[in-house]
Amino acid sequence: MTDICYPARAPLLSVLQAQQAIAAVINTIQDTELLPLDQVLGRVLATALASPIAIPPQANAAMDGYGFAAADRVKDEIFSLQQVGISWAGKPFAKKLQAGQCVRIFTGAVVPEGVDSVIAQEQIRRDGDSIVFPADTAPYKNIRAAGSDVQQDQLLLTAGKVLTAVDIGLLASAGISQVAVKRRLKIGFFSSGDELVSLGQPLLPGQIYDSNRHQLRALLQNPQYQPSDLGIIKDDPALLEQTLLSAAAAHDVLISTGGASVGDADFIRQCLANCGVVEFWKIAVKPGKPLAFGRIGDCLFFGLPGNPVAVLVSFEKFVRPALAQLAGARPCHTLAFKVRCDSRLRKGAGRQEYQRGLLRQDRNGELSVILAGGQDSHQLNSASNANCFIVLEPDNQGVEAGEMVTVEPFQTVL
Repeated sequence: MTDICYPARAPLLSVLQAQQAIAAVINTIQDTELLPLDQVLGRVLATALASPIAIPPQANAAMDGYGFAAADRVKDEIFSLQQVGISWAGKPFAKKLQAGQCVRIFTGAVVPEGVDSVIAQEQIRRDGDSIVFPADTAPYKNIRAAGSDVQQDQLLLTAGKVLTAVDIGLLASAGISQVAVKRRLKIGFFSSGDELVSLGQPLLPGQIYDSNRHQLRALLQNPQYQPSDLGIIKDDPALLEQTLLSAAAAHDVLISTGGASVGDADFIRQCLANCGVVEFWKIAVKPGKPLAFGRIGDCLFFGLPGNPVAVLVSFEKFVRPALAQLAGARPCHTLAFKVRCDSRLRKGAGRQEYQRGLLRQDRNGELSVILAGGQDSHQLNSASNANCFIVLEPDNQGVEAGEMVTVEPFQTVL
């Protein structure tokens, strides 16, 4: 597709082409920091980790019951064994089990020497010191072998893993108290435009409240990021260039929104070109066609559109993947699947569209989607109502109700 708004009719990059071009110039940060386990949730693991111990370290009981030796079982007959002790979790029975004996054992307790089977406590009958076992007693059951979860020196997690709560539990079970993670990205963000007003100030004719900066601040709430709000920058090229140069020296990434008051995105492009290196792309995407991407020294720069929904789409499709790559996180793919669309969707051929949708699930588990409201790029209300993007490919020219479409959910809870 070409851009009919520019005399040169410059070709527009596809979403994939733009993502690939951004990825090609990003070098993952190398700096790391050693942190205690309770401070690494959501951080990027810097090095692979192996378990220093077997998990569990010793064979233990999988349930409350009685431990015995399979050799003492009388097949298909009721039999009795003498209870000679108790093996508690954290306080094992220290003696070796002899023929004709059994022990009371609790979940997680170490299996004494001589025990190779555990029967649930509900299945036995007590007769004084004797424990009566049923005829259908099964041997070699209900024991967790040492290392049955993880063997000693087994790989636990690979570098680039974004650490989850379960990962932290796994590391703790291996006795690992601190890990090396990638340092946080220093990200500066600002809005640009004479029409923007900060919250708490009265609106004069022609002015609007700056929603983009607050949206970006929320989008940047991630343990991997250290965001800095640089405020609103007026449409003054000299001031913008000064801001870019000073901020680039202190950040890994700069993100701006707007700044196109002269009528097109050349305003941001020219200021960026004066400060560093710029690749200015017009992308075959709706909303969010204009995007300035470049570098000021070692600092990456993203110049996002001014319309708030275009900011959301541009961030999710281009900025977030780039930040993950810069932070050293393993590549991941957006969850996408086909569902029935119960709304009629309007679209022209040429650009890939991300329409705001409401994904629903009925009592039978069947999924469907409808439009969440207006689809203009300034309409944040519909984005707030939505829980997914409806993704329409460039050659799509509209969808009739009842047809299948691709959706990308914002979260996994509908």
